[in-house]
Amino acid sequence: MSRVVVVGSYNQDHVWSVDRFPQPGETRRGQAFATGPGGKGFNQAVAAARQGADTVFIGALGDDDLARVARALASAEGLDARWQTVAGTPTGSCAILVDAQAQNQIVLYLAANECLEAGHVQAQADAFAAAAVLLVQLETGLEPIHAALQAAPAQCLRLLNPAPVHARLDAPLLAAADLITPNETEFAELLARFAGVELAADAIAGCSDAELHALCRRLGRASVIVTLGARGCFVSHAQRERHRDSEDCYRLPAETVQVRDTTGAGDAFNGALAAELALNPQQPLRRILRHAGRAAALSTERPGAATAMPTRQQVLQRFGAAAD
Repeated sequence: MSRVVVVGSYNQDHVWSVDRFPQPGETRRGQAFATGPGGKGFNQAVAAARQGADTVFIGALGDDDLARVARALASAEGLDARWQTVAGTPTGSCAILVDAQAQNQIVLYLAANECLEAGHVQAQADAFAAAAVLLVQLETGLEPIHAALQAAPAQCLRLLNPAPVHARLDAPLLAAADLITPNETEFAELLARFAGVELAADAIAGCSDAELHALCRRLGRASVIVTLGARGCFVSHAQRERHRDSEDCYRLPAETVQVRDTTGAGDAFNGALAAELALNPQQPLRRILRHAGRAAALSTERPGAATAMPTRQQVLQRFGAAAD
């Protein structure tokens, strides 16, 4: 069983390249423009499918031209897409600025994504019954995410990418996940909300492994993977044996690539992670994470979000098979 179920958002991305981000009140000339599919959920579903996993995507669209584009794109990617159509509400959209250093700024209008209903998620019982991995994020309301976590069977691994950290995210939802994958900003927000710890996001990578492990353990029993961008990731386990690792905590470096656009790199990581967990459940998590990190790194060499997700063959051709 290698099915990945992704519940989340679809947005149409509109991307402008600029030499630098404008200051308040400043108008800058764009250097390039592109539009294409995005949304954390859809990006991650495409990433998982391109890594070879049988992938189901559950999301919401408006009844508009962008929705018709989304349906065609999902079909072209081989996704089993289970769409809820929301009348009178537009499909989600996103404005992205990418500067000369490949950093990005994003404005997001969730629109139909916020109307995704728990009942629509629960109606996909056949998808959950065959799921090896469930992957969710927080670009929708929390009710469908709770419904998905509850619908996943006992043998299904529940993966939560807490992005962006939802204003109503609660401890029970966090506790329902087996793996949590925050970036530095999200990890700092989770620590402040659930552990009462104030820590600047840009200070996290500089903490010792022991310090980071102790902080991760304050978030509950789930294993925590803190993604650190160009500095790789940090892993903390409550039960390392469950994930076939030999260490309670460790760091993995990022691959060296020619970065062009970091938009969607975290989604490439999460989607590839979900696919590898489904396809190779007997492998140690360390090895699975190496492959996911390579997929994320390769995605940064291409512009765009969903369209930048690499295939499994491309990752293997570039880096070879991951080792422990």
